This record gives sequence, structure tokens and C-alpha cells, in this order.
Amino acid sequence: MITQHNIQLQPYNSFKTKAVARLFSEPANAEELSEILNRFPEEKKLILGAGYNLFFTEDFDGLVIRPAMKGIYLIWENDREVELEAGAAEDWDHLVEWTVKNGYAGLENLSLIPGSVGASPVQNIGAYGREVSECITLVNTVDVQSGERKSFTTDQCDFSYRDSIFKQNRDQVITSVRFRLEKSYTYLEKYVDLSRELNSNTNPTLSQVREAIIRIRTRKLPDPEKLPNAGSFFKNPILTSKEKESLVSLLPDLPLYTTGGNRFKTSAAYLIEKAGYKGMRRGLVGVYDQHALIIVNHGTDSGSEIAAFVKEVQQEVFRQYGVMLEPEVWIF
Repeated sequence: MITQHNIQLQPYNSFKTKAVARLFSEPANAEELSEILNRFPEEKKLILGAGYNLFFTEDFDGLVIRPAMKGIYLIWENDREVELEAGAAEDWDHLVEWTVKNGYAGLENLSLIPGSVGASPVQNIGAYGREVSECITLVNTVDVQSGERKSFTTDQCDFSYRDSIFKQNRDQVITSVRFRLEKSYTYLEKYVDLSRELNSNTNPTLSQVREAIIRIRTRKLPDPEKLPNAGSFFKNPILTSKEKESLVSLLPDLPLYTTGGNRFKTSAAYLIEKAGYKGMRRGLVGVYDQHALIIVNHGTDSGSEIAAFVKEVQQEVFRQYGVMLEPEVWIF
């Protein structure tokens, strides 16, 4: 098991910020992962996936582990359902494309979300009314402290909106994820823009839904290879009834979605745009002019410059509307 020293992390984060990892390893399976964890028990550790959910503001004085487990495997199937397992290093959209081509329903609404399979349960990624936790049955891991292999059922993952036990504790390295998908598909209208993109087709196929979502996301979101970014930067705020009423008094057109328990989700992009930041730029960092939820890098390799701009956006939205936006992206 090869361990590299003083590795530049700029190629491994989608914001392309510079930082050096003192130690760096890419284990190809769970056994190699256990070996590397046991070899460096005292080192500070960071688990790095495809790098779309974090960026660096300084060097990392410890061990960066970038799991390299790949493969998509059929576990079992019956007339109605199929269960499959994918390695943590598999590209997320490649998995979605594979499931759609095979006629398995459940992940199609999550098309073109950047990142790896291993990151999907950490963030509990979601889009167009669907969250990945609805399809996950098992998450396989290796414990950072003991090097032991573990498995977490859906209930044990403690999933919530853009959150999970893996995000809260960070003491597990995900090696693979199991998904249970349907062999039949019925489109349920949840988002007007998706239905509009489908051109009022009330019975689209899986492929048609995936293609429509790809078209929408391609129009709205910048390509990280051309304009470095980490996708949606902030969580959509969850409001109490009192907070909702206060905000509606300031913004009568505020988009609202009920989430149960007398809570309401609103749009972080809407708040950022209303605060005047859509398309705004500070030096080499800014908000994307086509979608206010995207922070973009126009050429800096300094994570501190990006972090400072993020803080400015948060403070201005809070000053105007009393809502503190919470990042989805980790800042190291």
C-alpha cells in the first residue's frame, strides 16, 4: 500500500484551491483501507471523494485518504425490485446513467449531480423532490479508529435534509453503497420547471426524465472544469412558522414548501438574488450569473479568498432577511 508525501490537492477539489497534504493514499479496497488506517493511527485524517463538496484554505497536516473502490454489482432482484451495490469511487452520474439504461427507477431525478457514490449518503444528496436516502438500503464502511469493517442500515444512517450520521461524526470511511430500485416507473409531477421541460408529457420514460434534468442543469449550472465551483453551495433554509411569517412580510413572493412538523423550506438562491448578489463578483470570486446558489472561482487558487466571499454573502443575507445560510460545502 503506497503512501505519498507532500501531495498538492489542487487537482482533487472542484474549486481548484491549493493546499498540500503531508500524507496521501488511494486504497483500492476495504482491506487496503484498513491497512492504511492501522499504519497511521495517530495522524489527523481527511477522507476525500471526488472533491465536489469541499475546498481548502490551508495545507493539511495529516493523512488524506482518497478511496478508489469501483464497480457496480447486482445483489438480488425479483419481479418488482432490484438491489445493487456500487463502489465509493464510482462517478455518481455514471451510476445514475447505468440504472436508467437498465430500466431501474429511483435515481433518475439525481442526474448530473457531481461527485462520487461514496459522497452521496454523506450529503444525502437530493434534487427535484427526491433524496438518495429513499433508495439506500446499506452503507458499508471502515471505522477510522479501529480499521474494522462495518455496515449501516438506512435507519442507522440518521438521514435528514442534506445530512447524515457520516456528515456529523466523520468517523467512518464509506467503501460502497447499496440501493434498492424499482423495475417499473410512473412519473409524478413535483416541479413545474421539470414538467415544462418535458413539454407536458405526462407519461415520460426514465430516459426522457433524465435527459430533461440534464438539459435543465446544464443551462443553470456551470461546468466545474471550465468555471471551478462546488455546485449548490448553501442549504435551502428550513423555517419555523414564525420565521416564515416574518420573511413573507419582507418578501411576499417568497417560495415556500411544507416539510412537515410546521416547518417550511425556502430557496437560498432566491434570498441571495434578492440580497443583490446574483452575478456579483469580488476579485476572482463571485456568484454565478445564471444561478444564485452557485459560488464560482474566476481564477484564484486561494481558498481563503473564496471563504471570505462566502462569509460576506451569509452576513448580507442575514442583515437583510434574518436568515443565516448554512453551507453544504465543507471548508478546510
